[in-house]
Amino acid sequence: MIDPAHGQAGFQVRLDWGPTGGAAVATGADVAVVVDVLSFTTTLSIAVAQGTRVHPFPWKDARAADFAAEKHAVLAVGRLVARGLVDPPPSLSPAQLLGAAPVERLVLPSPNGSTICAALEGVVVVGASLRNRGAVARWLQPRIDEGAVVAFVPAGERWPDGSLRPALEDLWGAGAVLAALDLAGRDVSPEARHASSSYSTELVDLASGRELAAIGYAADVTVAAHLDVDDVVPVLGDDGFVAG
Repeated sequence: MIDPAHGQAGFQVRLDWGPTGGAAVATGADVAVVVDVLSFTTTLSIAVAQGTRVHPFPWKDARAADFAAEKHAVLAVGRLVARGLVDPPPSLSPAQLLGAAPVERLVLPSPNGSTICAALEGVVVVGASLRNRGAVARWLQPRIDEGAVVAFVPAGERWPDGSLRPALEDLWGAGAVLAALDLAGRDVSPEARHASSSYSTELVDLASGRELAAIGYAADVTVAAHLDVDDVVPVLGDDGFVAG
């Protein structure tokens, strides 16, 4: 059992990392804001802005293909898989998705952002990135003003052993939304306050950005760093993410 202190109970605006931390701060919350800048929520923002219904899925294996078939959806492929195809389907590359023809339904398998979405229960889940931070903040503000409890969940990445690697780009993505909110007089946890005061869009030199550039995906970092270019709020319902 997680100690109540780690759920940041008593704070209206909270923040913690990954599936476990996210589930902790989402306990008793009304809204959970998932942030996975490189690349789940950035790709999600682009897809939903194009009119695509997006189904998150935690696993990148045969189960994802079965799930896509069940939903009559296109299964997004990995970046490296897409690069090897003449006419690639949508992928987890935000830059590639921007140039691809939109599809009606898309399954986005992700071990980070999608896994967190699957772990959150009893809350409204929205996807935030730098690209749509203004839209998300405008959507959140009246709900916060009415007393809604909001949990921010930066996804982070994974080390080779599967353990969580906190990723600064996700803290910055959450912080960008928080900085756009009027939280005067609100009970904001120290974790959320720290994110709000620290955000930047300078992703190029971060470890995750350099990792992507080294394998030929510097364009994904550039696309993910664009601030306030998608006027859309992806909201997860029973049938995937749609514009809220």
